[in-house]
Amino acid sequence: MNPAARSQANRALALRLLGGVAAAFAFGFLLVPLYDVICEATGLNGKTRGAAVAMADTRVDTSRKVQVEFISTTMPGMPWEFSAGEPRVSVHPGEITTVHFRVRNMTASTITGQAIPSVSPGKAASHLQKLDCFCFKQQTLAPGEVRDMPVSFIVDARLPDDVSALTLSYSFFAVDAAPGDAGRS
Repeated sequence: MNPAARSQANRALALRLLGGVAAAFAFGFLLVPLYDVICEATGLNGKTRGAAVAMADTRVDTSRKVQVEFISTTMPGMPWEFSAGEPRVSVHPGEITTVHFRVRNMTASTITGQAIPSVSPGKAASHLQKLDCFCFKQQTLAPGEVRDMPVSFIVDARLPDDVSALTLSYSFFAVDAAPGDAGRS
């Protein structure tokens, strides 16, 4: 192969390799949003649909009660105290319920955190609709600040009859927020 042909073949190979790198980067970049969409649509991994979902069945089922337990954790490196005001509540499916969580920054610095919710059992995740939640935005706490944060939710009346209890858990992670990004509730 002459040097000109070899040079052209090398350029073509380099362009194909760069195209492969770009495709792999794009796939990796889109994987997280794609995973979130799949989890939201199926209830996989305990993800709920959030406040934007309109519930078709808003009747209150007074013939049964469901226990909703709350678990609150902070991830390693997150120096906050975080707890549910009540460890569990008993609700009629279809009724709006509000509970409160308390968080306290244990440090002498301002810290921003984001709570990630999860619902179990997995088949109940699509039946728990959060109407208002501190988990919808990042929370910034000043040194020593204590905050009560409400969560309003509905357990859908179409929750399968074999589910009599579910768990809503929150894990708070520290995040690096740009100025003006963090929400206060």
